[in-house]
Amino acid sequence: MLSLTIPVLIAALQTSAAPFRPMALSCDGQAAPMAATARPRLAWRIESAEQDLQQAGWQVLVASELHLLEPLRADLWDSGKLTAMEGLGVRYGGAALAAGQACVWCVRSWDADGALSPWSAPATFEVAPLSPEDWAGAKWIEGASDAPSSGAGAYDQLPAPLMRKSFQLSEPVSKARLHVAGLGIGLPSLNGRAVGARRLDPTWTAFDKRVFFSTYDVTAQLQAGENCLGLELGNGWYRPLPLRMWGRLNLTEHLAMGQPRAIAYLEITHADGTQTKVTTGPEWRTAPGPTLFNNLYLGEVRDERLLPIGWSEPGFDDEAWAPVRAQDATLKTLQPLSLPPVRAAEVVQAVGIERLDADTLIVDFGQNLTGVPEVDLSVEAGTALTFRYGELLHDDGTLNPLTSVCGQIKGMREGPGGERVPMGGPGAPEVAWQQDVYTARGGGETYSPKFTFHGFRYMEIKGAAGELDPSRCRALLLRTDLASAGSFSSSSDLLNRIQGMCRRTFLANVVGVQSDCPHRERFAYGGDIVATSDAFLMNFDMAQFYAKTVRDWADSARPDGLLTDTAPFVGIHYCGVGWAMVHPWLLERMDQHYGDRALLVEQFPVALRWLEAEAARRKDGLVVTGLGDHEGLQKARGPALTTPMFVDAARRVGRLARRLGETEKAARCDALANESVAAWRLAFGAESKAGVIGSGTQSELAFALGFRMVAEEHRDAVLRQLRETLESADGPRLQTGIFGTQLLLEELSRGGLSDLALALATRETFPSWGWMLANDATTLWEHWEGSTNTFSNNHPMFGSVSQWFFRWLGGIQLDPDAVGFDRVTIRPQVLEGLDHIECTHRSVRGLIESSWERIPGGVRYSIVIPPDTTAVIELSTGPHHRRAEVGSGAYVFELK
Repeated sequence: MLSLTIPVLIAALQTSAAPFRPMALSCDGQAAPMAATARPRLAWRIESAEQDLQQAGWQVLVASELHLLEPLRADLWDSGKLTAMEGLGVRYGGAALAAGQACVWCVRSWDADGALSPWSAPATFEVAPLSPEDWAGAKWIEGASDAPSSGAGAYDQLPAPLMRKSFQLSEPVSKARLHVAGLGIGLPSLNGRAVGARRLDPTWTAFDKRVFFSTYDVTAQLQAGENCLGLELGNGWYRPLPLRMWGRLNLTEHLAMGQPRAIAYLEITHADGTQTKVTTGPEWRTAPGPTLFNNLYLGEVRDERLLPIGWSEPGFDDEAWAPVRAQDATLKTLQPLSLPPVRAAEVVQAVGIERLDADTLIVDFGQNLTGVPEVDLSVEAGTALTFRYGELLHDDGTLNPLTSVCGQIKGMREGPGGERVPMGGPGAPEVAWQQDVYTARGGGETYSPKFTFHGFRYMEIKGAAGELDPSRCRALLLRTDLASAGSFSSSSDLLNRIQGMCRRTFLANVVGVQSDCPHRERFAYGGDIVATSDAFLMNFDMAQFYAKTVRDWADSARPDGLLTDTAPFVGIHYCGVGWAMVHPWLLERMDQHYGDRALLVEQFPVALRWLEAEAARRKDGLVVTGLGDHEGLQKARGPALTTPMFVDAARRVGRLARRLGETEKAARCDALANESVAAWRLAFGAESKAGVIGSGTQSELAFALGFRMVAEEHRDAVLRQLRETLESADGPRLQTGIFGTQLLLEELSRGGLSDLALALATRETFPSWGWMLANDATTLWEHWEGSTNTFSNNHPMFGSVSQWFFRWLGGIQLDPDAVGFDRVTIRPQVLEGLDHIECTHRSVRGLIESSWERIPGGVRYSIVIPPDTTAVIELSTGPHHRRAEVGSGAYVFELK
C-alpha cells in the first residue's frame, strides 16, 4: 500500500521474514480475570514487524485443562477458522460455563495471504458467580449498631464495625477464591493479613442498580487447622452525611444509602476435588473498631488504642462480641468488578517540613495530589494528632484549606428565627475542610487513613511536639489503576511541563469516577468529561473505565429518559445537554477506540430515548436551557451555545444508529439535527457570510465551527472572525471556557492555523496554561484566574490541550469512521519554535508512533503503524506537501 510515486525518500523498516503471533490476550477486557462473564469477549492483538499485515482469520481454543488445549481436543470450544469479529475480538461460543469454571485458551491467526501464525501463549480466565444462587447462601451482614442518617445526630461518632468468622480446614488446599463486596467500604482480611491491595472498595456506582464485587486468589493465605476471615466496614458513598453542600444539596436525599454492610463468599477447593464454602451470615461476630468516625469529605477519627489486637487471626476470643445482623437484601445487583480497582499507585515523599510553632508542622509534598498520608510516628500512647489538608498556603506559611472545602461550606448563616446556624445544616462543621484525627497506641507505628481520601499538596499536623523527618512522611496516591497508553514530549520545556500537569491532574481525578476535583465535590460531571475525554483516551487505557461511565449515566437516567449532569446522580440537574451528551459521546468513542460493539448495542436505546426527550424540550428548534461554555472569561451562554451541542449529539446518535443498521432511526436523528441547525442559523447566523455569529464571542465562533453549524462556504469567514478575536497587545489571547478551548485549538489547526494554536498553548501570561505553571501550579486550575478561596486547583476540564498535542503536534488522528482504531491519519505539524516531537499511542491494535525532528535542510519523520491498521500519512514542510497510504510497518520519511 505504500505509495512510491511521491518525490520523497521513504524507508520501510521491517523484517520481512519475521513471524506474526497473537499477543496480549484478554478476556472481558482484562488479563487473566478471575471473575469473567459466562460468554466473555476474547481479544488479542498481533505484534509483528511485517509490512501491511492484516488478520483475515483466526481460531480460538478454550479448554478446562492445559493438556487439552489443542485442535480437536479442546473440550470447551474449538471455534474452527473464523473470519468475522464481534467488534474487536470474538464472543465465547462453546459449552455453557458455570460459576467457578477455570478455563485456559489460546488463539492463532491467518494473514491476508493465507500464512498461519503460531499459537499464542495460553491465557486463563475463571467464571464469576453469575446469579444470587452462585453465592452459596451468603447474606449481607452489618454491625450491631444503628446510626441516624439525618439531623445533627448523623455526625456523632459511630465506630466502623469489625466482623469475623473462624473456620477449620483439615484437607490440603489446591485453590481458594474470595468474592467480596461492601456497601460503603469493605476491607477483607484473612488470618490477620489484608487481602489484596485495593482501596476504597467497591468502586462508586448507583448502588441500587449495580454493586461491584472483587475476587481474590487467597490460596496462599490459608493454613491447616483454624482460619479466620475478617471484614472491616466504612461508610464510603453508602452512608454520606447530610451536609448541605452550597447550603442546599444534601446527598442523603439522592444517593442509594443505608447502614454499611458486606457480603463474602470464600470457595476453597481441596486436592481431592471436594470444597469448603465459607459465607457471610448470622453466625459471624462483630465489635466496634478503632475508627470512630469516617466520611469521604470530612475525614476520619481513629483511636488506635481501641484496636483489638489479633481480631482477624485464628485463636482470638470473640465470646464478648455481638452477633452481626444478617439482611435479606438483594444479591441481584452484584456484578464482578469490570474496571481496574483503586490502588495506591505511587508513593510521593515529602519534600519539606516547616515548624510554625511548638504544636504545628506544615508538610509539603511538592505536588497537588489525591490520596492519603502515611506517617511513621514515635509518640506516647494517647497522643492525639490532627491532620488538615489544603492545596495552598497563606502568605504567612499557614495552611489554606479553603479551595478544597466540601461544597463551599464555610461559615454560618441566618436561620428561620434569626439565629446563626451552620451553612452545612444541623451538626455540620462551620468550615467543612478535610481533616483526620489520630490517637496513637504508643511506640513505633504508622498512620494512614483507611476510609477516606483527600486532595492536597500541603498537610498541617497539630499536636506534633517533636520533630518529624521528611523521610518519615509520605503520600500514597490513590486512583483507579489506569494503564498508560500514550506519551508526548517535545523540544519545548513549557509544552512538556503542561503535558505533565495534565497527566497529573487526570490521574488525580479517577477514583472510581472521572471527577471534577478530588476534594470539594468529587462528582463525575458530564460536561467535564466531554471536554477532556479525548485527552484521557490518548493518554490512558480507558476501555473498562469509560464503559463503566456510560453505564453510570444509564443507571442515573430520569424516569422520562433525560440524562443528568452527574453520574452517579447526586441531585444536580440543571447543566443541560452539554453534560447529558456525555453518554452518546463516550458510546461513539468506545466504538472508535476499542471496537466495543456490545456496549453500543446495550446502550444505544438509552442514548436515543434521551435525544428524543431533549428534542421535545426545544422551543422553535432551539435548546433554551442549560449551561454554555463553562468557566469562560467572556459571558457566553444561551441557545447560541446549547443548540450546537444538541446538534452534535443528534448527529452522533444518528451515526450510532447507522453503525447498528437502524436507518430509520438514523434518519430521525438527522432530521432533529437539521431542524435545530436551521433554527440556529436563523437566530444567530444570518450574517455568517461575514463570519459574525451571535454576539461574536470566541465561544460562539468556536462552537459554530467545531459543531459544524455554518455552511461550508462560510467557514473561512467565521475562522477569520475567530482569529481576529484572539488578537491582543500581548499576543494571541483566548477567552474560552472548557468546551470552547477544546474546539478553539482544534479548529485553528483544522483551518491551517496551527502556529496560532501553538502561540496560545505556549503563552505564559494570563490567561494560559503557562500562567498556571508560573504561579506554582502542579495540576490544572478550575478557572483561568486561579483562586485562593473558591475555585479548585486540581480540575481536569482545561486539559484538552493534551488532546491537541497528540492530534496535531504529534499528528495521531483517529479516523471518524474507525472501529477499534483500525483507521488513522498521521498529520504532524512542523511549527516554528519546535525542533522535535516524540508522540506515541498504544491502541488496542498496537503501538502507533509519530515523531519528527529537524535535520539539516529538512525534517525527518519516524512513523510506526501496528498490524490490522491502515493509515493515511500527510506531511508538510514549508511549501512541500506529501501524502502516502500505508499499512502496518515502521517508516522513515525525509522531506528536504
